[in-house]
Amino acid sequence: MEQNSEYTPENENENRLPDAETQNDGPAPAERPYYYASQEQLRAYSTGSAYGAEAWDTRPVKLVKQTRVWPIVLTAVLTCGLTLLLSLALFSGQRARPADGKPGSSSTESTQPGTVIPGSLRPERPAESDSLWEQKLSEIKEYVDAYYIGEVDEGKLADAMAAGLIEGLGDEWSYYIPAEEYASYLESVTNSYVGIGVTISAENVDKGIEIVDVTPDSPAYHAGLEIGDLILAVEGVPILDGSEGAIDLNETKNRVRGAEGTDVTITVSHNGEVRDLTITRATIKTVNVTWELLEDGLAYIHIRNFEQDAAKDSIAAIEAAKAQGATAIIFDVRFNPGGYKHELVALLDYLLPEGPLFRSVDYRGKESVDESDKVFLDMPMAVLVNYDSYSAAEFFAAALQEYDAAEIVGAQTYGKGRFQTALPLDDGSAINISIGQYTTPNGVSLVGKGVTPDYPVELTEEQQMDLYYSRLEKEDDAQLQKAIEVLTAP
Repeated sequence: MEQNSEYTPENENENRLPDAETQNDGPAPAERPYYYASQEQLRAYSTGSAYGAEAWDTRPVKLVKQTRVWPIVLTAVLTCGLTLLLSLALFSGQRARPADGKPGSSSTESTQPGTVIPGSLRPERPAESDSLWEQKLSEIKEYVDAYYIGEVDEGKLADAMAAGLIEGLGDEWSYYIPAEEYASYLESVTNSYVGIGVTISAENVDKGIEIVDVTPDSPAYHAGLEIGDLILAVEGVPILDGSEGAIDLNETKNRVRGAEGTDVTITVSHNGEVRDLTITRATIKTVNVTWELLEDGLAYIHIRNFEQDAAKDSIAAIEAAKAQGATAIIFDVRFNPGGYKHELVALLDYLLPEGPLFRSVDYRGKESVDESDKVFLDMPMAVLVNYDSYSAAEFFAAALQEYDAAEIVGAQTYGKGRFQTALPLDDGSAINISIGQYTTPNGVSLVGKGVTPDYPVELTEEQQMDLYYSRLEKEDDAQLQKAIEVLTAP
């Protein structure tokens, strides 16, 4: 089985920077390559000889005219027929009793653990050679079919195989998405989902799962859920209490989510009072960009990711801040995992003067450069970053830094330099794999080094967690305070 080296992702506008960044070049594909062995390949067994039995030479025999040749021919035919019958009987017996050796082995003695099966008794391989990993998959399946005594869940087997194959690429940004998680993945890149409208914490889960945020005007908000409430069970199934059948954090999230208009019953503890609430699920629009006007004319704009509408919402926030008298801007992209390239480029184009904004090279070796026009925002700016600023967030800071348009404050960013795209598979699952690499406007790769802040400021581990869960007060945020100091300095 060959991979199609000419494959172009089905919609390159959907390529994303952190998980699948946008590349706006290349036509739609005619077909998709196979990145895993097909069922036909996995089930394929060698043809011709019967698992190690000698193959017959079926070339036509040229008969030589001579006296009494028919007894010789008859003897040869009878001999061949008997041998063929014996071979078929042996083949059937070995497939019926696989414990006697390698499938098709002519040995009648059981192999012991660790026994090396002679190469001459191995199943015959097709003449055409597949890749090494395809051959290995086929061989493993033959062993499992022949010897494994338990029940085989083909769905789990296929998921594990796909996950292991992608992991084997050795690329930390490529991964497999099971079918049951693909819908949630697609929701995440649109900044919306179907649920009740709460954000839950992974901290201190021994007492229940804490609600750390309630989306305004959401089903959870109207049901009376509050920050600090603990979710103890979903549909009567306990959460992380050590009992049999208890579900974990991810399963809790999956069960709370569901089809729009359907109900979910959760057990909640509010100030020690336990109650059951039945809430109707709805589409929740994630608030991606928030802003507020600080003292001294500083606008604080928090960009949570560069997913759908990030540029539009950020520009709207800037314009609103300017209308209220803002004279400088602090962008916060800490814990920002990145997003779509087109969202990043659209925002940078609004902020920066004429010149290159972003450089990328795709899997075909094709280089593209996104350019800005002459119109730009002439205003002092700072960008807050940390180690969990990834991909588009890093390149946002790097571009502003290279143009001397903003001061970068905080901690060294992660250093990601590849972009991915999600390729759906026939069973509803998908693989998210790296298909290209990118650099800053000046052609600098951030791989392994990230963006170095102009003003390095570290937070304690506890402060980092409080920041992540929006519990850190602004006056206690040393990185934010440093940015304020830099922009208000005489």
